[in-house]
Amino acid sequence: MPRFRSRLLLTASCLLLSSAASQETAPAAPVPVQVPALPPESAPSQPVPSVPVQVAPTESAAADPAPSAAPNSKLRGLWMDAFGPGLKTPEQVQQAVDDAAALGVNALFVQAIRRADCLCRLGSVPPAADIAPNFDPLAQIIKLAHARGIRVLAWYSVTGAWNVTLPSAGKTQVFAQHGPDAGRTSWLARRSDGTWRDNSDAWLDPGIPGAADYMATSALNLVKHYDLDGLQLDRIRYPDGGDWGYSPVTLARYRSETGQKGTPAPGDVHWKTWKRDQVTALTRRIVLESRALKPGLLISAATIVYGDGPADRAAFQNTRTYAEVLQDWPGWMQEGLLDVNVMMNYKRDGVNGQEVWFDHWNAFADSVRLGDEEVAAGTAMYLNAPGVTAAQAARATVQGLGWVGYSYRTPTAGVYSTAQTQPQGFSALQSALTAPGAVLGQPLAWNMAAPVRHGVLGRVVGAVQVGGLRVSAYDAAGTLLATTATDANGYYGFTDLSQAGSGKVEIRALDQRWAQALGTGVTRFPNLLVRAVVRVGSGQ
Repeated sequence: MPRFRSRLLLTASCLLLSSAASQETAPAAPVPVQVPALPPESAPSQPVPSVPVQVAPTESAAADPAPSAAPNSKLRGLWMDAFGPGLKTPEQVQQAVDDAAALGVNALFVQAIRRADCLCRLGSVPPAADIAPNFDPLAQIIKLAHARGIRVLAWYSVTGAWNVTLPSAGKTQVFAQHGPDAGRTSWLARRSDGTWRDNSDAWLDPGIPGAADYMATSALNLVKHYDLDGLQLDRIRYPDGGDWGYSPVTLARYRSETGQKGTPAPGDVHWKTWKRDQVTALTRRIVLESRALKPGLLISAATIVYGDGPADRAAFQNTRTYAEVLQDWPGWMQEGLLDVNVMMNYKRDGVNGQEVWFDHWNAFADSVRLGDEEVAAGTAMYLNAPGVTAAQAARATVQGLGWVGYSYRTPTAGVYSTAQTQPQGFSALQSALTAPGAVLGQPLAWNMAAPVRHGVLGRVVGAVQVGGLRVSAYDAAGTLLATTATDANGYYGFTDLSQAGSGKVEIRALDQRWAQALGTGVTRFPNLLVRAVVRVGSGQ
C-alpha cells in the first residue's frame, strides 16, 4: 500500500505528503472465470449514488452518448489461466508462447495473481506453491512473448482470497492472516447469515479498509516490478447472489458514512448503491496509482455480462451485473478508468438464443465508449466447438470489437469435457481461427496506446472516518469541474481534468483546499489533513 513521506505543514489543518506507491497481486478463476449465466434475474433499478462519482457537472451519468469514431480494435488475445498446466514450469511457458505465436494472437492475458498467490517471485503476495522452484513464470512469459511481438497484460483476480482446490501459499497468504477465524481483522466478504464460502472460493470485501488497501497494493507491486504492457482487473465486484457485504466492519462503515440504522436487507437500494461505490472507488485507486507508477500502461477489466445484453444505460441498471454483483463498468468506461474493456461474453451459440445475447452485449459495450478506449468480446472457447468460437470472434470483430479467448488451457468444449487432449483441441482451434478469412487468417499487430489524460490522485487523512467524504475539483476561474468521494482509506481521484487547461486545479475537501497545475498523466496532490467530520444523515 502507498506510504507517504516528507511531511510539511500547509495550514493549521492541511498536510503535504508525497506518496510512494506499492504493490501486490491476486489470483483469477479456477476452471472457467465466468460460467455462462442463466437468464438474468429480476433486480430493481438503482437510484443515483448517494455520494457523487467523478462526473463532470454538466454530464448526465445515465446518458448514452454516441461512441467515438475510434479505429476498430485490433486486439486478438488469449487468456492463460493457472488452474492447471501451462504456466508452472519453464517448459510449459515456452510451449505456451510458441503456441500463441503459431496461432497468431498479439496479446496474452496471463494469470499473475490467482487466489492471493502469485505466478511470480516479485509480488507482495506469496508465490504460488505449485510453480517450479526458483522459477518466475510472469517474468519468463514477458521475456518470451515480447521477443515474439506479443504484448502481455497481467491478469489479477482482485477479490480472490482462497480456493479449496489450490495448495496453500503459506502463513503469509491473506487467507491465513485475515481469514474466517480472524475476528475483527477478517477481510472476507460475508453473507447476511455470516457465512463466507462461495462454492470453492473465498472473496475479499472491497468495503473493508484493510482489504481494499491490500488489493490495491497487490496490483501496484506487479506494475512496479514487471515490464508489463497492461494490467487486467478480474473479479472486481461482489460475488453472485446479492447477499454479500455483511462483515461487521463493512456494516459499521456503511452506517457511519450514510447515517442509516440497523442491518440493511440485501435488496436495500441505498445499501447496494453504497457497496457499488466501494467497488468503483477501489477500481479508481488501482487505476490511478498504476498510471502514476507507469504512464502508458494499458488498464483493462474482465467484465461481467450475464444473460442478455441491455439496450441502453437505463436497461443496464436492471442487469445482474449492476444490480447483483455491483459492477458498473459502463460508468468506468465513461469515467476513463478502462482503456480496454474485455467482456466475459461467455455464451453458447444455438442454446436458448445465447448468440443473440452475445451480439447485444457487444453492441451495448460499443455504445458506451466515449473516446479512444477499446472494447473486446471475451469468448468461452471451453464451452464451444472451434467453429463456434471462430464464428463468435468473427461477429465481434465485424462489429469493430477486439477478441480474447478463454482459455489456452481449455481451448475447446472437448478439452473441457476431457474428450480431447489440450494439444488436440488447440490444433483444432488453430485450424478454425487461421482459415482464410478467419480472424487470425492474417497477422495483425495491436499497437494501441493509452489515451493521454490529465488526472489527479490524492488522499484525505486525519478524520476518524475518512471514507465517503466529498472532494471537488475547480479550475482557476472557480468553476466546478468534477466531484467524487473518498474511498475507505481516504483516497480520491479524478481520471481526466483536461478541461482545466493550463491553469491550476484546486481540490477542496471540507474546509481544506490545495491548488496546483496538472501534468500529463496522473498528478499526485498533497494529502489534506482534516481535524473532524460531523455527519448529519448522509450529509457531512
